[in-house]
Amino acid sequence: MAFPIKVCAVCSEEFELKPGKPGFANRCPACSEPENADPAPKRTVDKEANEARRAAMRNLLYRKDS
Repeated sequence: MAFPIKVCAVCSEEFELKPGKPGFANRCPACSEPENADPAPKRTVDKEANEARRAAMRNLLYRKDS
């Protein structure tokens, strides 16, 4: 059984739509590849900000007034 032939919505090239193909069904494998702009540094900044928030809340909630 042959795979259906589709036309890419981005580059207009024909490709075979295979089961388990990552990406969109209307895009060829080359156009379906994710365009990562290195999201790892953002997560590091978010993690540090969350740790700082937790520490501030902990200090406000559990400080002892003397």
